[in-house]
Amino acid sequence: MANLDSLFHGFAVALTLQHVALMMIGVLLGILVGVLPGLGAPNGVTLLLPLTYTMDPVGAIILLTSMYWGALFGGSTTSILFNIPGEPSSVATTFDGHPMAKQGRAIQALSFAFLSAGFGAMVGVIVTTLLSGWVTSFALQFSSPEFFAVYFLAFASFVGLSGAQASKTIVSILLGFAFATVGMDTISGSLRLTFGFDELLRGISFLIVVIGLFGIGELLLTMEEGLKFEGVKAKVSLAGVMETLVRMPRYWVALVRGSLIGVWMGITPGGPTAASFMSYGLAKRFSRRREHFGTGEPEGVIAPETADHGAGTAAMLPMLALGIPGSATAAVMMGGLMIWGLNPGPMLFIERPDFVWGLIASMYIGNVVAVVLVLATVPLFASILRIPFAIIGPLIVVVCFIGAWTVGASKPDLWIALIFGVIGYVFKKLDYPIAPLVLALVLGDKAEDAFRQSMLMSQGSLNIFFSNPLVGTITTLAVILLTWPLWMSLIRRAHLLRITQPKVVE
Repeated sequence: MANLDSLFHGFAVALTLQHVALMMIGVLLGILVGVLPGLGAPNGVTLLLPLTYTMDPVGAIILLTSMYWGALFGGSTTSILFNIPGEPSSVATTFDGHPMAKQGRAIQALSFAFLSAGFGAMVGVIVTTLLSGWVTSFALQFSSPEFFAVYFLAFASFVGLSGAQASKTIVSILLGFAFATVGMDTISGSLRLTFGFDELLRGISFLIVVIGLFGIGELLLTMEEGLKFEGVKAKVSLAGVMETLVRMPRYWVALVRGSLIGVWMGITPGGPTAASFMSYGLAKRFSRRREHFGTGEPEGVIAPETADHGAGTAAMLPMLALGIPGSATAAVMMGGLMIWGLNPGPMLFIERPDFVWGLIASMYIGNVVAVVLVLATVPLFASILRIPFAIIGPLIVVVCFIGAWTVGASKPDLWIALIFGVIGYVFKKLDYPIAPLVLALVLGDKAEDAFRQSMLMSQGSLNIFFSNPLVGTITTLAVILLTWPLWMSLIRRAHLLRITQPKVVE
């Protein structure tokens, strides 16, 4: 009941002319970011962050989250019409979305995608509303050992649940830790890993890193692939949308299952990409029409889109309540909160309830605004992709470097962005996950401080991480997730040995 009262207060904060205008601007910018190759939600939010420094935090976070929703919708548009996933989480949508469009059912494919995405997002926001009070009261029991255990759990979850190769995920996390230690030590005040460069005294800005990894890195990959935009033309009509809306209840199982998968993968650090693939795989596995998947099956569009947007919205809950982002974009937003002087965690709900509940209320409104705007602007944004990449590519480069310059007005930042662009390109080519690196870069200092404070409290004993049931449970779960790939490998090996072992004939 207290959550409901707080939510109504949040609607009073969010439902102002200024905030609704920011939602519309954010959604439109997000759709543009999602449509353009080489730009994604993390990079788009990063480029917009410097513009929010002079805004009030509520308006700033509404603008950034609205851009995030718009980017997810923009990625779905290009997946269906051009077979080009604008977002990594939109890859699974191409499997059935583009075949539907080629069969002349583009309106149906887009309507299924956007309506199911709106449903998944709404479920994610409802879960965030219901659980936020419980998570906050739970997190108020935390001290340094508990916070480190939670950070450890976040990193271990990426290793055990992300689906990427465990060794590559660990390398990505360790690199993120290394980049996070550059600059001045927050406890001793000594300099680390500056190698004599004065420009590194203040550390490496995560904004510069994200611009390089997601912006320039993706652009280099796109240039290598020689992308050509040849898509299906589509004009969304109200009659077509209403016809699709009437058919949606037939796929209620896919909607509910996709929403649950998305919420779970958003709260844990699985992220929207893993959620969309998992939802598509389960939908295909349990569907009566599984043989039609890949040829234009509506359920093959509904399942990944519902999970994708459910994960995107649910990722805000651990970011706000625990200070643990559930996706790369949530990590960038968390960095924005710290820049605005807000510390994500349970005290945020107590100290700034107008901010937290204004954000949650704006998520309800923003997703409705996003569905309406994306349906109305599909032809406009689809036409942008018919501009030659030789024109779009240089414009994206200029936007990335302008974003890097606005962070600190420092020339070395441009070089750092370029270096991380190359790192992002190499990561993509070698199939290394980038999200764990961003998470480690954002949480590295906080995790290190929590660990060192815990060691000071216990006089150097690791037993402090098992000193009470709460911290012991979290640490044990983290260790299980960290070693999960090893256990799975041993189980598979034992199963293979049992199958291949010759039977003894008596």
